[in-house]
Amino acid sequence: MSSTAYSNPVPLSGNFRQQFPMTSNRARVSVPRSLPVTSKGEFKWANSEEGDISISNSALSLTPNFILPVERRPNLDQVYKSGIPVIDMDKEDTNTLIEEIARASEEYGLFLISNHGISQALCEEMLSAVIDLFHLPPQAKSVLVSDDPTKEVRISNHYRKVEDNGSKKGIKFSMWSEVFKHPWHPTNDSFTDLLPSDHQSYRSVMTRYAKEMGILMSRLLSLMSQGLGLESDYLLKVLGKNPLCRAQANYYPPCTNPDLTLGLGVHTDRDALTVVLPSPDVEGLQIMKDDKWIAVNPVPNALVVNLGDQLQVLSNGRYKSVVHRVVTNEHQSRASLALFYGPDKDALIGPIKSLTDEQCPPIYRHYYFKEFLEEFRNQEGKNRKVKEAFEIRR
Repeated sequence: MSSTAYSNPVPLSGNFRQQFPMTSNRARVSVPRSLPVTSKGEFKWANSEEGDISISNSALSLTPNFILPVERRPNLDQVYKSGIPVIDMDKEDTNTLIEEIARASEEYGLFLISNHGISQALCEEMLSAVIDLFHLPPQAKSVLVSDDPTKEVRISNHYRKVEDNGSKKGIKFSMWSEVFKHPWHPTNDSFTDLLPSDHQSYRSVMTRYAKEMGILMSRLLSLMSQGLGLESDYLLKVLGKNPLCRAQANYYPPCTNPDLTLGLGVHTDRDALTVVLPSPDVEGLQIMKDDKWIAVNPVPNALVVNLGDQLQVLSNGRYKSVVHRVVTNEHQSRASLALFYGPDKDALIGPIKSLTDEQCPPIYRHYYFKEFLEEFRNQEGKNRKVKEAFEIRR
C-alpha cells in the first residue's frame, strides 16, 4: 500500500475544471419556468390526476401497481443490524485513513464519513431544498416527468418488470418513491440553467453544494487510489477528462404497508463513486453483505459513500460495488440526494494491469464506458446485472 499522504493531487481550480466538464446535450431539455412551491404537508405524486390538488389520502394509497410479488418483497423481519464503517475524514494520520477506506471498500463497498468538510448548515439547506422541490404541485412537476433516459433533467418513478406468461412485456411495478435527475458540476455552475428557474433555492444551494462535493470526491478517489497501491491521481485519470456527473434527488413518502413494496429496487450503481446526503433520522438504505440485508443506520452529520460498478471492474473485484435497496417507512417521509461520478463515455475501462497476475487473472474484459451504458439501458426495469455481462468466461 502506498504511504503517500494526500496533498491535493488534483488542482481545485484551473485544471480541475477539466476533470468535471459540462455535458453538451442541452438542446433536448425543456424546463418549465413557473413552479410554485406548496406546503410540505401536501406531497402528491407528479403523475397524480391533474386538478387533484386537495389533501387526499387516496393520492398516496398503496395501489396494486406498487405491491410487489411475494418473492420481490423486502421481508423486513429478516434485516440485520451490523456495524457499517463510519470513517472520520479528519484523521491526522493519512496512512490510517487510506487503510480504513480501503478495508471498507473491500469488505462492504459502502461506508459513512464524518468530518467530511461540508458544513452541516449547507447539508441541511440542501436537503430542505430537495424536500421543497418534491412538494411542488403535481401539475407543476408533471411537465418534468419522463421515462426517457436520454433526457438530462426529469422527474420519474423507478419501476421493476416481472415476467408474466401472458405478456411478453411483463408487468411493471412502481417503486414507492419519486426521483429528480439532472447533471451537476463542481466548478461551472451553468448546469443550473437546466433546472427549474422559479425554484431558486434549489438552484442556488446546489451550486454551492456541488463545489464542495467536487473537492470531497476528488479526495475520496485519491485515497481509494492509494488504497490500491496506485498513484494518488490514478483513478481520476483513468476515469477520463470528461467524466459523467449526474445527480439524483429522492423522496420517499410514508407508506401504509412497507412490507409490500420498496422505495428503490435492488441494484448496484453503474458509475464509479456515489456520495449520498440522507435524511439524518430516518432509516431506509440497506445493503447486501454475506447474503444478508443490513440496515445502514443514519449517523448525524455523516454522508454515505458507496462504490459503483466501475470501481469494482477497475480494481478487478478487490473493491466491491455494493448491492443495495431502499425500504419505506410507515410514519415518516425520507429524502436523499445522491451525486454520482462516472467515467467519460469514451473512457476505456477494465482491470488495472498492476492489479492482475497469474494468481489473480482479469475478471472482466475491457470496454468503453458507452458500451456499459448501452447494456445498462438494455436491462431497464430488471434487477440489473450489467458488469456481469462483461465478465470473462473461462
